[in-house]
Amino acid sequence: MSKIKVVLLDNNEKERGEVRGILEASGDYEVTLDCANGMKGVEHISSTRPDLIITDLLLESIDGYELIERVRKLDYRPKILVISSLKSDEFAIKAMEMGASYFMLKPVDKEVLLKRCQAILRGDLAERPSTQKVMHKRNLDERLSNIFITVGIPAHIKGYQFLREAVKMAIDEPEVINSITKQLYPSIASRFSTSASKVERAIRHAIEVAWNRGKIENINSVFGIKIYDSNDKPTNGEFIALVADKMLMEGA
Repeated sequence: MSKIKVVLLDNNEKERGEVRGILEASGDYEVTLDCANGMKGVEHISSTRPDLIITDLLLESIDGYELIERVRKLDYRPKILVISSLKSDEFAIKAMEMGASYFMLKPVDKEVLLKRCQAILRGDLAERPSTQKVMHKRNLDERLSNIFITVGIPAHIKGYQFLREAVKMAIDEPEVINSITKQLYPSIASRFSTSASKVERAIRHAIEVAWNRGKIENINSVFGIKIYDSNDKPTNGEFIALVADKMLMEGA
């Protein structure tokens, strides 16, 4: 069985190497070009016709947008995955409207990267997603922020960011709540370049801060029923599942 041919373009040699390692270790992919030069990438793509292009927006000679535009003028349609550290929604919207199949933020999680590549190649992800999907993500972030602020979790502590990522993972893959120690904590740790134990402690601290601030009525009002009192703190998993369930019921 032939391997999936991939062109990998990124201005950061270390990050490029990490992505290449993940792809090649899976046994399903062959990286035919690994470089930082966008023009060299276009020339290679035109001559070798790879199945998948993984590119950053920051490249040498031409940027990722120019690369996407030039690739879309070729006589075949490779899939394009953009992986970038540029976090503004506008960057993602522009890339996808130009023809990228999907947009991911750095750092990437190994399992998530492989899943997204497989989904793109199968055609499960829309070729030209509308801005509605990106705006929905922004709306979800805002709703989660409102919940955390209401229950008394301050935005400046580490656990706030980790909790937000944990809830979004539980929304996307509800079964992850049954594998918190082995899957959820390590995945978040990988994204934030920390350890799984530090993620667990930071989330626990964030929940304790909320309870210690005495905003139990706010907590119960957010979820619509009286489920907790000041002496009844939920576990990390219980709290993550509770918020994720609320988001899903509201159409997350």
